Amino acid sequence: MVGHIYENAWQVRGYEQFLMDLLTRRDWAEFILDRFCNNSLAVAVAAAKAGYDCIKTGDDVANQNAMMFQPDLWREVMKPRWAKVIAAARKIKPDIHVWYHSDGNIRDILDDLAEIGVTILNPVQPECMDPVSVRKRMGRRLAFDGCIGTQTTFPFGTQAQMRQTVLNLADALDARKGGLMLSPTHILEPEVPPENVCAFFEACDELKWTN
Repeated sequence: MVGHIYENAWQVRGYEQFLMDLLTRRDWAEFILDRFCNNSLAVAVAAAKAGYDCIKTGDDVANQNAMMFQPDLWREVMKPRWAKVIAAARKIKPDIHVWYHSDGNIRDILDDLAEIGVTILNPVQPECMDPVSVRKRMGRRLAFDGCIGTQTTFPFGTQAQMRQTVLNLADALDARKGGLMLSPTHILEPEVPPENVCAFFEACDELKWTN
């Protein structure tokens, strides 16, 4: 994990204040972002030199429905910094994978993420973005890690629904060709029935045997 940039910046400054800084004190906001970008770059370079197969990155930049701020603002202040981090790692290890996390609906920046070298998207929340439509749009440019909802299927589905969700997604996303790591989209909260966890693993085992 090479760390966060945007999330660390607002946690230092305060969420509302940092969003205001981005609009009214851009130089100050970017100064903070650069400090964390440099940290992430140093870790990414060290990981690449050590031969790591994948680096984990990301920032939560969206809510359930849309980005937390205008996509163009993300492209101005966040995209070039993550691009710099990824490029530095790829200069050393060209085949290194880049895993990027953001909760919420980030449809507006999916193409941007692929453009700067992200290869694995997490968590692809089905409550926010339809994994099938995202796969149709992005093709094989992005692998998925997640897709099984922790706001829906895990806590409130039946065991049969869990099994069907796993099998349907694997089929719709053409899992047998790779590019899919089915997993919960977040931590499992206390209301998740243990039976649903077992049903998830059993369905995944079923895929393994029929592959």
